[in-house]
Amino acid sequence: MKTKKTAAATAKPGAKPRSKAASRATGTATKAGIKAAKAATEAAAAAAGVEPTVAAPGAAADTPPPFAAPFGDIWRSMSGLSLPMERLAALQGDYLKSAGELWNQSLAAAGASAGDGAAAPAAPTLADRRFAGAEWLKNPAAAFNAQLYLLNARTLMQMAESVEGDAKTRARVRFAVQQWIDAASPSNYLALNPEALGKALATRGESIATGMQHLLEDVQKGHVSQTDESVFEVGRNVATTEGAVVFENELFQLIEYKPLTAKVHERPVIFVPPCINKYYILDLQPDNSLVRHTVEQGHRLFVVSWRNPDESLAAKTWDDYIEDGAITAIRTVQAISGAATINALGFCVGGTILATALAVLAARGARLGQPDAAEYQPAASVTLLTTLLDFSDTGILDIFVDEASVRLREMTIGAESPRGPGLLRGKELATTFSFLRPNDLVWNYVVGNYLKGEAPPPFDLLYWNGDSTNLPGPMYCWYLRHTYLQDELKVPGRLTVCGEKVDLGRIAAPVFVYASREDHIVPWDAAYRSVALFKRRAGARGRAVTFVLGASGHIAGVINPPAKGKRSHWVNAQLPEEPQGWLQGASERPGSWWPVWTEWLAGHAGGDVPAPKGYGTRDFKVIEPAPGRYVKAKA
Repeated sequence: MKTKKTAAATAKPGAKPRSKAASRATGTATKAGIKAAKAATEAAAAAAGVEPTVAAPGAAADTPPPFAAPFGDIWRSMSGLSLPMERLAALQGDYLKSAGELWNQSLAAAGASAGDGAAAPAAPTLADRRFAGAEWLKNPAAAFNAQLYLLNARTLMQMAESVEGDAKTRARVRFAVQQWIDAASPSNYLALNPEALGKALATRGESIATGMQHLLEDVQKGHVSQTDESVFEVGRNVATTEGAVVFENELFQLIEYKPLTAKVHERPVIFVPPCINKYYILDLQPDNSLVRHTVEQGHRLFVVSWRNPDESLAAKTWDDYIEDGAITAIRTVQAISGAATINALGFCVGGTILATALAVLAARGARLGQPDAAEYQPAASVTLLTTLLDFSDTGILDIFVDEASVRLREMTIGAESPRGPGLLRGKELATTFSFLRPNDLVWNYVVGNYLKGEAPPPFDLLYWNGDSTNLPGPMYCWYLRHTYLQDELKVPGRLTVCGEKVDLGRIAAPVFVYASREDHIVPWDAAYRSVALFKRRAGARGRAVTFVLGASGHIAGVINPPAKGKRSHWVNAQLPEEPQGWLQGASERPGSWWPVWTEWLAGHAGGDVPAPKGYGTRDFKVIEPAPGRYVKAKA
């Protein structure tokens, strides 16, 4: 691409040519943008499982700018994805028009900066926060690069949206294209980032040296640092609510928390957090701890702290996590408290585990002719936070799951592996989740940590996010196949767990279902479909379902203490079949959803009794102070 020659040929008579540096920067950025765009479409083709084929592009536009010709390579590489030709023609026309306007603006800006008497064009608008710094607007070449990138990105996503095929193929194409678009941003590269270059000059290269040091440190850690990890320590300034470990087996420790009120409700509460993360997301700092908030409301609280599996636990199954995990924890809380029934809360995968465990117990009671006995209906209430039980819509995660991918996992780390079962490494899980939001959780830190040499600020939630956990292969493979792939948990009697046919409708307790509106891991409308599973048997004793929707995402929506006064939530006592119908009739309220849940939980907690003076019982003695050993084990 001969950018300088073309620029000179198209400039108006008498205009001074741009500087060689500006021309080189523009040419480099243009080539980088086209190369990245082409790579993105090739990746999209691979994700869709098709071979690129050559096809004639759409109708050409008049007087194309110098970067229009290479764009034909993109159309050719995308043609195997069956894009309608009329749509391609429209996109091509729109692209060439926008590119021409951008090119002419850049020439006018170059002429004005060279002092040829031309009126300076209006400053470009770069709404994208990656290019929000003043340096991007001050530097014409950088502004041009950013605008060209945004144009290419927009056009590529329009092409991805136009792909014909089944829903999963289209979603995979969009995801692949978006990944390449985000990676190709000029802000991610030192030579194209004027903010990073300016800082390097101002610090005489010190920022680059510091950035390289950060890079070497992260290579040793095996992940991109999202926060200053040296600031936090589990048990010192996160997971600090006072308590003690009163039971442990090879899968979990059970923590009992010290009461903060003279009297407590007679029914204790148990939290079952996700085993793919550590429990202290529920107990970060005192002012944003759901654990502390629950204790302050007069509840006797127990929390499951899952062990971070090593090779000795590689053969553990889903049944083990139900029987020796959730059911054992429930039985232990009953034994320690002396309460026949307890209140139970499950978060994310912890909610799936909790619901499955309660369904297993209910099935045992039904088989033994005791369907209403507290031994088999131990929950006085059930709370599910951002939990999937109906896996018909799993959002962005669905693109990673198909028969081939699940089978590959089963043959490498599952029970069927020729080498024996293995572990799904925590770093792999963490990386996958980070790349669901790459600009926020990956490239943002690449730019700050490495290009600018800035240390990320301390943030407790991101510290927890980087404290990854492993999973036993057989357990993970069972979960992947029977929920995400085959969506069988919601079907009464389809699955056998711990020797019992699972039917979620047998759970007789009232249920509180919470979802977050911007959740990309558990879409809120998918979480809403749990309502129908519990309403299925309207005659069950005590049956009532409450659904509350909160603002924000999977974690920030849940961890939203009332004192912060942040965000909002929606309530609606009516529970129509479709989630959009619920939302249309819902009322938005400012602030946290916690008070709604607190009031609801109090109605199922029983009367007040004197708070226990110690932890555990004679049979369940204190093992060690909270937060215990298990939560401190690194993946």
